[in-house]
Amino acid sequence: MNRRVVITGIGVVAPDAIGTKNLWTLLTEGRTATRLIRTFDPSPFRSRIAAAVDFDPVREGLTGAEAGRLDRAAQFALVAAREALADSGLVPDPDGAHRLGVSVGNAVGCTQRLEGEYRKLSDDGARWLVDHTRGHPNLYDFFVPSSLAAEIAWLVGAEGPATVVSAGCTSGVDSLGYACDLIREGTADVMIAGGTDAPIAPITVACFDAIKATSPRNDAPEEASRPFDRTRNGFVLAEGAAILVLEELESARRRGARVYAEIAGFASRSNAYHMTGLRSDGAEMAAAITAALDEARMAPSEIDYVNAHGTATKQNDRHETAAFKRSLGAHAYDVPISSIKSMIGHSLGAVGAIEVAATALAIENDVVPPTANLREADPELDLDYVPLTAREQRVDRAVTVASGFGGFQSAMVLAGVEERAA
Repeated sequence: MNRRVVITGIGVVAPDAIGTKNLWTLLTEGRTATRLIRTFDPSPFRSRIAAAVDFDPVREGLTGAEAGRLDRAAQFALVAAREALADSGLVPDPDGAHRLGVSVGNAVGCTQRLEGEYRKLSDDGARWLVDHTRGHPNLYDFFVPSSLAAEIAWLVGAEGPATVVSAGCTSGVDSLGYACDLIREGTADVMIAGGTDAPIAPITVACFDAIKATSPRNDAPEEASRPFDRTRNGFVLAEGAAILVLEELESARRRGARVYAEIAGFASRSNAYHMTGLRSDGAEMAAAITAALDEARMAPSEIDYVNAHGTATKQNDRHETAAFKRSLGAHAYDVPISSIKSMIGHSLGAVGAIEVAATALAIENDVVPPTANLREADPELDLDYVPLTAREQRVDRAVTVASGFGGFQSAMVLAGVEERAA
């Protein structure tokens, strides 16, 4: 079955950028969204910064009841899904509800509400035995991440497959890859898919502090995320969501839908090596890129842009550089590469989907977003990591990659539909 999958709608909730147009403006202007954490006292922690969303659920269209019963990650997902659906112009048909599905990537579940409930029920950890009668009526929904997919399914009336993909920091792109598979095999015609996470909470900050993965550059938050820079010292924790409408191409054409890009290839691999460590040769990420290119039937030399994982940790940036050289060969030195995490931080299970959205926008606008804060080149990282300023150039085919704790590595190939037809 040769069913091609395209993106017809995009919805985004990102730091300093609620809405797809706002995200693209932030990225192309090279602005950064990192600030000192203000939602709780971060003073006990090594890293006291994050890229947070200025988000009022009621202002963004949710009811007071929805705001009261939903975790922040679910709120992000619903707002992004509503934008994506409106952007696509798709009006779900109740008679075809079984052909409409949902796939949501998420890494840490409903962290904020779960931590808040535990603190409330245990008197900030003082009580070993808690009084369950004091718990929130929706506590079970906070505990079960599948509630995230259920909320979107209820919103759009989807009666097809509905699932949560949780594979750490590759969850956002993996959820889109899974959605593509369902459309290609004929199980669904339309998928509402993407990722959401709201991990800015003391427990998450403490976990990343323990392994020194996050940047301690607290005196200059806006400059803290420095992917591929010689002075990089860790990633910046963030939150957000991106939800996309994916459709079978011919169906999208019949209804006259706007098409951002085709998802031409996807692959994921594991290094089976270490929970947080990465092999220096980048072999497993390279294998994912090669497999995704093979599925797309593209040569490495056809790629016009690479949206890197680019966390700004020492080992990730070395690992990625090696992976690009291994998978793209000599073309790795010619293709522009950038990391949007330099501007919006690392929102764990959401960021892969945000990066797919940004890659589709790069194809639509023929612009490569920059890597903010990349001022001192690292001699070990000798590829074209686009610094500071967006670059206008033709972008017809692009790769976006993701890497996650546990050894997960994923790659997705996007292309303009006209270019694929040629």
